[in-house]
Amino acid sequence: MINSWNLVSGAKLVVEEIPYVKSAAVGIYIHLGSRYETTNISGASHFIEHMLFKGTDTRTARDIADSFESMGGQLNAATSKENTILYARVLDENLYSAMDILFDMIFHSAFTPQDFETEKGVIIEEINMYEDTPDDLVHDIFSQNIWKHSSMGPPILGTLETITNSKRDDLFAFYKKCYVPSNIVISVAGNVEAEKVRDAIEAHLEQAQPGSVSFNFEKPEITVPFVKLVPKETEQVQLCLGVPGITYNDDRRYALNIMNSILGGGVSSRLFQSIREELGLAYSIYSYPNNYSDTGSYVIYAGTGPSRTGQFFEVLHGQLTQLVENGISEEELTRTRQQIKSSLYLGMESVMNRMTRLGKSLLMYDKVIPLEDVMDKILNIEKNAVENLAAQLLQTPVVSLSAIGSPEALKNVEEEFRRYW
Repeated sequence: MINSWNLVSGAKLVVEEIPYVKSAAVGIYIHLGSRYETTNISGASHFIEHMLFKGTDTRTARDIADSFESMGGQLNAATSKENTILYARVLDENLYSAMDILFDMIFHSAFTPQDFETEKGVIIEEINMYEDTPDDLVHDIFSQNIWKHSSMGPPILGTLETITNSKRDDLFAFYKKCYVPSNIVISVAGNVEAEKVRDAIEAHLEQAQPGSVSFNFEKPEITVPFVKLVPKETEQVQLCLGVPGITYNDDRRYALNIMNSILGGGVSSRLFQSIREELGLAYSIYSYPNNYSDTGSYVIYAGTGPSRTGQFFEVLHGQLTQLVENGISEEELTRTRQQIKSSLYLGMESVMNRMTRLGKSLLMYDKVIPLEDVMDKILNIEKNAVENLAAQLLQTPVVSLSAIGSPEALKNVEEEFRRYW
């Protein structure tokens, strides 16, 4: 049974009772991500996420860690371009103890100067680690260039310059401004009593600082086409090719899920089978959509040998052309529908997945969308809807490229790319 409320404090809450399990998951979503940051505080949302774990007015960082360890629970957090989430999974008997800690972290983090300086060093090392991981970095470079003139572009972690120059008081003020009940969605799933959970959460929110949050930003401008080559001494050439995508409010998102699964979303996809299995041009090859509230992108990634980039572009162009010109088969459509159906329903075996789905639904759509409604949409997508979307998205003139490789390896990459796009 699923219940949802708009609480007096302005927060939104959704609770799913699952009486046949022995665990519970809780997620606190804050409508705050890197796109809402000004240039001088780039990376602040992620920095705040780190500081949540460093201690509160009444708990040290060690207290927080020990409490979850003693419960045998899991505690983590994540920051994206539009949201931050703090989440936990525990035995049902420990839910209220876990929520005490979570809300203490959300509303009463101490941000001591010493902890701030320590964590600044940690994040600088995180950025350095990311810079040393080209198969991750190439995706960020693509985002930075497709949204080059927008706050969507900068990396979520911030840069070495912005983190080094960040000030504790500025970060703390940003935290206090944005971490208020009206800017929060809470999701709980597991062996719980919904009314009891609501009462406990309302008691926590009554003690929080009230306030409203608004950000001034325009719909991000898309900058395509582009070619961005970054020289690094690597064995492979890391490649991201992509185009502008759609928002998560677009009804075509269901057709996009099917198109992506057929093209590069799994081991039976066209790209995996042709580029890896048949030709051995890459170990890792996949595609994915990025869907945000007012923009999106669609990206294909691969890592390949320096001498094989030309052949890779040729095969990839052939696959995209075949999809646009010849469409998909009924067999592919039927198989993909079943794959998505299985993935969705098997995911419901996890209380964490249930909590996440409900929280994101309320956060993005301001309502809980039943899983059955999603499945109806997927199962009713027709072949021509997928084909029309492929023709709209995969337009040759707007295909863009980011690539990382050794200077020698990159010498011919742009020329090889431009033979086809």
